[in-house]
Amino acid sequence: MVSGPSSAGGGRHGVRARRLPTAVKIVIAGGFGVGKTTMVATVSETQPLRTEEVLTDKSVGVDDVSGVERKDTTTVAMDFGRITMKEDYVLYLFGTPGQQRFWFMWDEVSLGALGAVVLADTRRLSDCFPSVDYFERRNTPFIVAVNCFEGAKRYDLAEIQLALNLGPKVPVMLCDARDLDSCKQVLIDLVLHAMKSRGLTEEPEPQNA
Repeated sequence: MVSGPSSAGGGRHGVRARRLPTAVKIVIAGGFGVGKTTMVATVSETQPLRTEEVLTDKSVGVDDVSGVERKDTTTVAMDFGRITMKEDYVLYLFGTPGQQRFWFMWDEVSLGALGAVVLADTRRLSDCFPSVDYFERRNTPFIVAVNCFEGAKRYDLAEIQLALNLGPKVPVMLCDARDLDSCKQVLIDLVLHAMKSRGLTEEPEPQNA
């Protein structure tokens, strides 16, 4: 699977450009219980791979479940799914584990990714700080998608961007991880943002004479 940028060259017109690969790796990150597994399952056109385990008494005092008390499972490795977005363009989705004790796996999950979606929950907004910091440090293009949980207070996107101390070029949007069209739009926005950030194009451009 090709994840990083590729080059196209040759041809009688001397075409050379960095093009979007036909197989792209996308990371879905965020805090515990924010909806990563749900998003991957919603958009995946194949049966998603899940590595969830039931929360036990051993997690008491380790996992903060305030605001998500009904959650009784947790991802211990990653979630995996795939979706075809445009003709032959396929996105491979990798969901990261949310708890701190599994953060050591993030490097492996994120290796070679075009970009990342950082899911946020306004009830636990600080939980997405580690993901934001992680991708900023690695210069990985990312967007923040606020998962609109029922009963959660609504905030203006500018307020969320300010609260997370995001740069003006980091897109922030609302989404519903249970809704297919909403999740697709998040992925489309991410790919476009990542392409712009990395200087990629869908079609090769002629070289300057």
